[in-house]
Amino acid sequence: MKPEIYAIQRGRSGWKLSRRDLAAAAALAGVSAMPGCGPGEKPSPGLGGAAHKERVMSLAFGSDGKLLASGSGDGTVKLWSLPEGALLKTLAGGLFVAIGPNGKLMVSGSVDLGVKLWSLPAGALIKAFAGARPPLAISPDGRLLAAGSSENTIKLWSLPEGALLKTLTGHSDGVRSLAISPDGRLLVSGGEDHTIKLWSLPEGAPRKTLTGHSLGLLSVAVSPEGRLLASTSYDNTIQLWSLPDGALLKTLKEDEEAWSVAISPDGRLLASSGRFGTIKLWSLPDGAALKTLTGGTAAVYSVAISPDGKLLASGGGDRTIRLWSLPEGQPLPTCLMDVDASSTDARGIQYTRGGASYTQSCGSPVPADAVCTCNCVPGKQRACPAHVSCSCVGHSGGGSGGGSHYWHPN
Repeated sequence: MKPEIYAIQRGRSGWKLSRRDLAAAAALAGVSAMPGCGPGEKPSPGLGGAAHKERVMSLAFGSDGKLLASGSGDGTVKLWSLPEGALLKTLAGGLFVAIGPNGKLMVSGSVDLGVKLWSLPAGALIKAFAGARPPLAISPDGRLLAAGSSENTIKLWSLPEGALLKTLTGHSDGVRSLAISPDGRLLVSGGEDHTIKLWSLPEGAPRKTLTGHSLGLLSVAVSPEGRLLASTSYDNTIQLWSLPDGALLKTLKEDEEAWSVAISPDGRLLASSGRFGTIKLWSLPDGAALKTLTGGTAAVYSVAISPDGKLLASGGGDRTIRLWSLPEGQPLPTCLMDVDASSTDARGIQYTRGGASYTQSCGSPVPADAVCTCNCVPGKQRACPAHVSCSCVGHSGGGSGGGSHYWHPN
């Protein structure tokens, strides 16, 4: 029999008593084991590899599936190259990220840092938006940004100019999630007032209010053909709605809050992330449960599916980003790590290729045309010996000298 404890949780409607096993209780309390680079800690021989210094709150794929952006509680946005999982760039961006359909623009933001517009793949800052805050959504043509605000409103901005076009009022509490339909004609907002609102675009006129959830919304996602909406809430349910009429089709009951949902490009698969470290795969449109994945040692706050539908990325409270094959749901050994964000015994390599800098875990393959720089720790540079394909760099284990340790492959 599994040891169990009772936990008192605070939800949107008050306090409740719930029974959890020890692992789930640890996740609820924010206690986790030292994060690793993925299932089995492969390919890195060093433990403790993390993508960010704090929890990973959001993920977004680029239009070609070769770029992944992550936003974190540490206030940074990181750009990763796929499929190798190399760190390309770290930006002062905030918790939440969204990438435009053409892959050339990215928005990021947090309550403290505001909202910023970046060019991709360079990661150059284009503009900062005053009065905007997450959640964020970019229209399919890349010309409109929908963002939250501090007044429980939604603001529409032109891109890339950043002109405020309209302010939408209707929610009586904070707006938690936004999504725009593939044809760009419908905006969906999920609020802490328990409601989902549908708005016509570009004019921003209110169309319908959906009232199926009993607690505040967490995430909304629109299917690629624009006829299905998935929503999650603090009420431990995922609800499926038809669009544009807003009819409730099905309610999927969970034993935990689903923090994030994503729909595959073919509209046949739904991924949801859980508070207690799980990811669930569901078939669409019937909502049948397919598989449960262990997504980490703490809450999984975000899931994203690649444009080709073959890759699932997840990020959460253990500071890691994990990759999974779809539709199988098999964990991939790719390790997305930043040595500077990882534990002192984590190891990594850094190399340049085509003018870009890459950081990966030790044991990762290095392209033949890459130049190893061994510069994983800021301010500590050292050229790799000519006879070594690439050395590993990690944090100093302690002492007053600080600096880096270098490991050479056997």
